[in-house]
Amino acid sequence: MRYVRPQADDLLARLCEPRRFIQLVAGARQVGKTTLVGQAAERSGLPHHTASADEPAMRGSGWLAAQWETARLLTDGNAASDALLVLDEIQKIPDWPETVKRLWDEDTRRGRPLRVVLLGSAPLLVQRGLTESLAGRFEVLRLPHWSYSEMHAAFGWTLDQYLFYGAYPGAAPLIGQHDRWSSYIRDALVETTISRDVLLLSRVDKPALLRRLFELGCAYSGQILSYTKMTGQLQEAGNTTTLAHYLDLLAGAGMLVGLQKFAGGVVRRRGSSPKLQVLNTALMTALSGLSLVEARADREFWGRLVESAVGAHLANAAAGGEVDVFYWRDRNREVDFVVHAGRRLAAIEVKSGRARNARSGLDAFATSFQPDRSLIVGSEGIDLEQFLATPVANWI
Repeated sequence: MRYVRPQADDLLARLCEPRRFIQLVAGARQVGKTTLVGQAAERSGLPHHTASADEPAMRGSGWLAAQWETARLLTDGNAASDALLVLDEIQKIPDWPETVKRLWDEDTRRGRPLRVVLLGSAPLLVQRGLTESLAGRFEVLRLPHWSYSEMHAAFGWTLDQYLFYGAYPGAAPLIGQHDRWSSYIRDALVETTISRDVLLLSRVDKPALLRRLFELGCAYSGQILSYTKMTGQLQEAGNTTTLAHYLDLLAGAGMLVGLQKFAGGVVRRRGSSPKLQVLNTALMTALSGLSLVEARADREFWGRLVESAVGAHLANAAAGGEVDVFYWRDRNREVDFVVHAGRRLAAIEVKSGRARNARSGLDAFATSFQPDRSLIVGSEGIDLEQFLATPVANWI
């Protein structure tokens, strides 16, 4: 039986409501957007038409209008009969928000009961122009990378398998052949995302720099790295604004984020050295050249992998709008993650076997900011498997 993500039920509920909004399903590549929408469409019982703009040559507004008209025909036989249009990789169509607005408004004026679901691989790119062109006409359903609980339920993975192989369901059948698995992650996911979701759709003056920044972020995931040190590591004379912009693009593609320092002030947060954090640990291990056995035997690497898995769990919740995630450092005292949700604040330290006094950082942070919770994940704290198996909101 195929695993059904909880978000499929959310989408199905929206499709069963009276026609109100365009549904935009946004997420990184290979998190199951197409499968999830297909499951919801079949369960809705609505006649539907599905098309994808994911082609090497970009589709145009004329193609989009033709797909829309095909779906309209499903409603023409009975004016009271709803139908569903599903358009995948919508961000590949130039000026798509304006075209969608025109067609949606035409149907609204005529009372045509056509429901619309749009899918996009890169959340940052999908959302450009939405607030102006489609204001008041859409809802966003954000799909994060799969959680440990989901990979365990769907594939029976152990904690070590999840830490090392990450959370790409499409790659799960390949883990028994490490070379095939790592090649799939590098070629079908990393290269495709960078070349088709970032470089093809955004202005990037230095593509080689963006690629090297991604590789650096994977190698240093879980570590705080100043922009000055990044330029040194990258052997690049580029300015910090360029690197910060490229980090934003990689975050929008669901690959890598630069967590900012928690300091109580937005300006200081943006000006801080970022803590590099992969959103899926498969990106870290596939580029490492290590096998699971080798990684497990390397205490330093495994410790960083554990911290990155906790960070990815938190960062994916942040990408879904549930929380905000930062780090904190004051001289030699540090807290791995600071999670902010509404008026609640939590400090989280990961004990992964790497040397550091976790308590001193938590105590110093508590003195300065009085968090609602101070948590240790790992030895002498919350069991790592329990933490990763529990929604982030439950810990705040």
